[in-house]
Amino acid sequence: MNTEEIMNIALNLANMSDIPADSAIHVHGSNIKRVLLTIDVDPSIIMLAKEMKYDAVIAHHPLGKSMLNFHRVFDRHVEYMVEHGIDEALAKDAVNRLKQRVSLNSHTSIYTHVVAIASLLKMPLLNIHLPCDELMRLKIKDTLMKSDIRKVSDIIESISTIEEFKNADTKPMVVYGDADNNVNRYALVVAAGTNGGADIAKLYYIANIDTVIYLHISNDELTKLRSSIVNGNLVILGHLAGDSIGLNILADELEKHGLEVTRLGIISRNLHT
Repeated sequence: MNTEEIMNIALNLANMSDIPADSAIHVHGSNIKRVLLTIDVDPSIIMLAKEMKYDAVIAHHPLGKSMLNFHRVFDRHVEYMVEHGIDEALAKDAVNRLKQRVSLNSHTSIYTHVVAIASLLKMPLLNIHLPCDELMRLKIKDTLMKSDIRKVSDIIESISTIEEFKNADTKPMVVYGDADNNVNRYALVVAAGTNGGADIAKLYYIANIDTVIYLHISNDELTKLRSSIVNGNLVILGHLAGDSIGLNILADELEKHGLEVTRLGIISRNLHT
């Protein structure tokens, strides 16, 4: 198998036709039989893969040029908000502010380092971000839709039945609002590059979406949300557990295609493996 075929498997699983801006093949390769699958990659992991005779490294989070282009996938937030009845102009304004902040931050990164080392060591390298996050989103959405959601606590209980969340050390939690609050309308806001922070959560609340579900939120953004006068509930699920869902689905599919996949630092569905 080659790197293009690996990427295409991920795209097909997520029903995507094109490689999104936050994903890329950084070092091309062929005749791949053994891969090291990891959430983040640094030079030591590239060297480990070389030493242990892996044929390729698959990372999840953006690196290299996909790190610089990361903000381009944030427009999915606009799609989600419009679907939930939020004014498109307000949605775009909030997302553009988020995109600008992340784009500016990307200029601080030394984005060539890991890719340069992989290239020097002739280690095929790719990162697959949004496709795997979309697989995670679909799994969570399906689980929630099969559940009887009446209170915020029901969301946590439902999602906690997913093995990756059940086995994680970080558990889904309510960080804004209350677990005993009733849920009339909720929004699952994941697989849009990153969380929407306080500004995007508030737009949902104003549009009568009483509960927003993120993977995570920074303390600064949570403080900003808590200082607002908008009522609502915010549930965070846990970054590692969420990412592990999509990566486990991808790994399972790659194994069906004959690859040997080592899952490095990914939460297992089975605690005994």
